[in-house]
Amino acid sequence: MGSSTGQGSNYDLSFKILLIGDSAVGKSSLLVSFVSSSIENLAPTIGVDFKIKHLNVGGKKLKLTIWDTAGQERFRTLTSSYYRGAHGIIMVYDVTRRETFTNLSDIWAKEVDLYSNNHNTIKMLVGNKVDRESERAVSKEEGMALANEHGCLFLECSAKTRENVEEVFEKLALKIMEDPKLLEEGSTLGKRNIILKQMQENNNSPPLPPATFGCCS
Repeated sequence: MGSSTGQGSNYDLSFKILLIGDSAVGKSSLLVSFVSSSIENLAPTIGVDFKIKHLNVGGKKLKLTIWDTAGQERFRTLTSSYYRGAHGIIMVYDVTRRETFTNLSDIWAKEVDLYSNNHNTIKMLVGNKVDRESERAVSKEEGMALANEHGCLFLECSAKTRENVEEVFEKLALKIMEDPKLLEEGSTLGKRNIILKQMQENNNSPPLPPATFGCCS
């Protein structure tokens, strides 16, 4: 489960990102589009999956561990533990399906409040599938208003055409880095990674387990 792309173990900061939202809103497609710059025919996520992406943002080398959760109700108990330790949470809806937008307030925002143990976590609303403009059921203004109501960042994107896909994760990462507590947590993981790498290179110690933060990070 999961994959890694980018610059291996060379990073300054490490952050855990969680993707949530109704089934078939395009969470997995958004993640794959960001990580591999390609679109695949994806089956619905069963439980959870994750991918790792290394990128440079704000002059720092970042490692993003991005968790993709199933939207179906039967997986809610399984996925609830993955909220813990998340530095950023992206709530995704489909701009062509109004119920997926309504459920952000009715279901997903409540789950964040219930399960997230980090009050500093940066939240973001993302409206996907803007390539299907003729089928739009939720206006951009409505999305912005809901984001303001819940204190979230906001962007619209298309996982299919990759419009704003990189911007979603870069904007979120920059906002995380603005929070001193989250920055300290991410820096601690980055420093531990550097020490681990140096110890392995000098053969001073057997390999240590990867740095983690909270549950499933």
